[in-house]
Amino acid sequence: VNSLATPDCRLSIMETKWGLIPDMSASVTLRELVSIDVAKELTMTGRIITGQEAAALGLVTRCVEDPMAEAHTFCQTIIEKSPDAVSLSKKLYQATWIAVPEDYCLTVETELQKQLLLSWNQIAATGRNFGWKIPYFERKK
Repeated sequence: VNSLATPDCRLSIMETKWGLIPDMSASVTLRELVSIDVAKELTMTGRIITGQEAAALGLVTRCVEDPMAEAHTFCQTIIEKSPDAVSLSKKLYQATWIAVPEDYCLTVETELQKQLLLSWNQIAATGRNFGWKIPYFERKK
């Protein structure tokens, strides 16, 4: 969900250095992060980049001094949200992000939204926006 790097970290796609192509799902994950020309350049050259450049290219979400503290803050923020909304948001984007027709995306969005509307956790989330401390219930699987 959230990838972080320090400004001085060093990243590289080094397989070409060893006469190989990227593996470990790079052909799937890179296309979700960067344009094809960036993926090709980094792969074919094996160039080492800093955390700042990785953030500018979209390889990491943000460049921060203390990734652990930032990750903790991020997790705390998510924990305070409706578990249903968090779960179905992830499901929505995983199902619709890459190379699917727009009508399919809208259908998935509608079906997932129907699951949330007027559910206990959706009502609790709304109440929390008005200062009411309504508990969330664990998401049913």
